[in-house]
Amino acid sequence: MLFRVPMRLMPPGRRPLSQGSRAGLGAALGLLALVSVVEFADESKVNYVGLVAAAPFLAAAFASWRVVLAVGVIATVLAGSLAWGGRVVALATTVNLIGVVLATAIAALFAVIRQRQEQRIAELSKLASVAQQAVLRPVGPQVGSLAVAGHYISSTAAADIGGDLYEAIDTPYGVRIIIGDVRGKGLDAVRLASIVLGSYRHVAYERADLRAIVADLDRAVARNVGDEDFVTAALVEERGGTLTIVNCGHPAPLLLRRGQVIPMEPPAPAPPLGFMPVVRPRVERLEPGDRLLLFTDGLGEARRDGEFFPTVDRAWRLLGHGTVADGLASLETALVEWVRGRLDDDIALVLMEYPGPHSATAAPVPSWEVGAADG
Repeated sequence: MLFRVPMRLMPPGRRPLSQGSRAGLGAALGLLALVSVVEFADESKVNYVGLVAAAPFLAAAFASWRVVLAVGVIATVLAGSLAWGGRVVALATTVNLIGVVLATAIAALFAVIRQRQEQRIAELSKLASVAQQAVLRPVGPQVGSLAVAGHYISSTAAADIGGDLYEAIDTPYGVRIIIGDVRGKGLDAVRLASIVLGSYRHVAYERADLRAIVADLDRAVARNVGDEDFVTAALVEERGGTLTIVNCGHPAPLLLRRGQVIPMEPPAPAPPLGFMPVVRPRVERLEPGDRLLLFTDGLGEARRDGEFFPTVDRAWRLLGHGTVADGLASLETALVEWVRGRLDDDIALVLMEYPGPHSATAAPVPSWEVGAADG
């Protein structure tokens, strides 16, 4: 009968084998058993004993160096037992045993190097995650009068790091939201994303006009990037039930209204931040229950077998019900299922809902916004 020792009863200083160590140990022992069976079953004088030297290397690919040494001891004992069975001459026996011992030492060294590399990668991944969290602060569930949720989907399982950015803040000029995508990936992209967000968190409280915010952000980007670097961005402002959107080379947000999905295309295209964009606002009067989805191009580029994810077709069914956080969770589930768990690019998502006016009289629409809407 086999007994499983409870964790609390294990001797001090001993830890259970990790999943990788168990896999490596199982594979190595399986190889040793196979060599033993073949050695005893084969009536010829062919010597299979040397194959046991592969067992420590097999263990080293998954297990710790301690497990590798244990496998090496077992392999050495097995090699000696098989060799002294009478079918192998003394010189071959010595060579085989020396070979197994050397293989064990080399495999143990390999396991030590592999473990150190894995620890370093884990530390870097943790630092990357901390950096990402420092850049992207939690959003929602309530910003001003709006229900807001933000979510970041990383295409890399090892580290949630990239150049996608978003922020939602309640300012004297209404709730303002930004979503953007830095060209490139890695720490340089995170650095530039942090610069954009840092500037935005300051100027969003100071500038009454979204176009002035765009100009400030463009100068911040231009001072910190090369000639071929840029940041696409969309800025949204909700003030008294009026939605204003400016777009700098970014995918158009989607307005969800009464079962319809309406792309909020800008009145005129504008280049990304870093290329001196001149934007024209798009103005929309919101209705109670309206939702707006902001996203980066990773969503539009997600595809399976060459077929792109049908964002517009599925948006209302996935995002139009439950809370805004529930909507983003449904969208992520459907997206990951569509691409079979393999994304080519990171994705940032922000979903906001307008509950309706809290007063009988909504704030007036600024004159420049009316002119932009008419134009």
